[in-house]
Amino acid sequence: VVTKYPRPEQVRSAWMVPGRPKITATTSVSLGATTEVDNETPQSMNEASDDIPTEWQGQVLAQLKNVIDPDLGADIVTLGFVQNLSLDEETRTATFDVELTTPACPVKDQFAADCERLVLDLPWIDCVQVTMTAQETVSETDTFGMKQIGAVIAVSSCKGGVGKSTTSVNLAFALQSIGATVGIFDADVYGPSLPTMVTPDDDVVRFVGRQIAPLQRNGVRLMSFGYVNDGSAVMRGPMVTQLLDQFLSVTQWGPLDYLIIDMPPGTGDIQLTLTQKLNITAAVIVTTPQELSFADVVRGVEMFDTVNVPCVAVVENMAYYEVEKKQPQQPRLDREKLQEAITAALVDSDLVEYNNGDAKKADMLSEDLVQVVMKQLESTKGNDSEQSDDETEKVQIFGSGHKQRLSEQYGIEHTFSVPLLDRIAANGDSGQPFILDYPDSPQAFIYKQLAKSVVTEVAKAKYSGENNRPTVVHDREQHKMVVNGVDALTPADMRRGCRCAACVEELTGRQILIPSMVSENVAPLRMTPTGNYALSVDWSDGHRSLYPYRQILSMVDEAVNKQQEGHVSRPVAEEAGSAS
Repeated sequence: VVTKYPRPEQVRSAWMVPGRPKITATTSVSLGATTEVDNETPQSMNEASDDIPTEWQGQVLAQLKNVIDPDLGADIVTLGFVQNLSLDEETRTATFDVELTTPACPVKDQFAADCERLVLDLPWIDCVQVTMTAQETVSETDTFGMKQIGAVIAVSSCKGGVGKSTTSVNLAFALQSIGATVGIFDADVYGPSLPTMVTPDDDVVRFVGRQIAPLQRNGVRLMSFGYVNDGSAVMRGPMVTQLLDQFLSVTQWGPLDYLIIDMPPGTGDIQLTLTQKLNITAAVIVTTPQELSFADVVRGVEMFDTVNVPCVAVVENMAYYEVEKKQPQQPRLDREKLQEAITAALVDSDLVEYNNGDAKKADMLSEDLVQVVMKQLESTKGNDSEQSDDETEKVQIFGSGHKQRLSEQYGIEHTFSVPLLDRIAANGDSGQPFILDYPDSPQAFIYKQLAKSVVTEVAKAKYSGENNRPTVVHDREQHKMVVNGVDALTPADMRRGCRCAACVEELTGRQILIPSMVSENVAPLRMTPTGNYALSVDWSDGHRSLYPYRQILSMVDEAVNKQQEGHVSRPVAEEAGSAS
């Protein structure tokens, strides 16, 4: 993507280019709107103020250092994103490339705008040309045919029938919608879903040399055992593993930013072999709100932790069902009976004397009162209909789910709830991806947010070059937990901060663990990292805790703040004592 930005000034003349007796000035109302105006070169102008400096590259790069990648936490110059910087001294146009980690970067438009604005702040720059590119995909896997794949994303569930394949397909097309080149590989040999869920543009399997060209749908590359074999796969586990390896090896995927692996359900030999052999970059876990599914999610997270694959997102399918809110029933009134009742009430109350010639008056008054009542009912009905337009309520058929529990116990920040929707199921059965038919629907927005979170987490995992895990060490002599060199936390305080189900009530958040019951002498016997997100600690009191790293850092900050408050308050107390 190449974007050309002229300087958005009221008048920008070319007098600063030496040797021009007559020049053309550019008047801009907005970017790209220019008007030529004749102007003579001012003789008394100080031309040196806007001369191009000798070290102009350094000044441009210094400006661009203000553009920070929010995911990697560093500026684009330090990260090496700025490439091919040049300057046309005649037109005073700065040209450079910004090489991103992925073409699906969610902040690429903001990067381009920030680069243009910052470089145009230099007085000797009239125009900026920014080219947004992406780094070439390089795979670390040894599997032939996958050398040009940038990242491998496993979409997994340890239980069948939770919508894993639906998530895989819509995630792939959501990634494509934000600019990535994507492929889907259906790794479920026993029950392939991809041929049903995605109808390719051309279902003829072709060979390129000794390799198979993947099928395609709208530019997304597809491969499944079901595309090449209509029969069932009756074979043992080792044979399936070998078959999948051959499929991945002989498929000519070409350059891909992301390859989505639709994993078979379970945590057996096939899953472990795939995760180890393919060097999977990250995993997305799919589940449903039931407690049984949550237990399977735990198994899935533990399996990926075993092979050091970070779980970057959890999708809770069939989380709720949207129904229209019930409107209040309006009472049905018989106008004639209402008028008779009002007339009788008027007579009984002696407001009118019905037998003394006031019958007509009573009828007129009762009719007026009936009109008032009917108008009020109509206005109330209108207000209710306006308030209830497009209003729906979420019915959680399978319970409230476990997103918060997953976030607290495993540190998985990206959790998504997808509703139970008939159109999603119908599109999956018809071979038409839901996100292609309904790209602007609220459900498609959920899948696109999932895609952006995957892009963000993959960039962190692959290109940050830093280990974001805090170092946690038990200092036995001082009896302190040293976190990133800070020894403000005691083992007892850390033990009391456990948030597992045995220490904190899940539904209310009430602490079950009594802090005073934790001995000050408690100590960690073993500490092991759980993936990239949490630390597992076996305590001397027989308890096992799992601490997300962000919780550990939060506890350290809280302990440091308490120590600082103690140091501040102690001199004040001493001064008060000496004064007395």
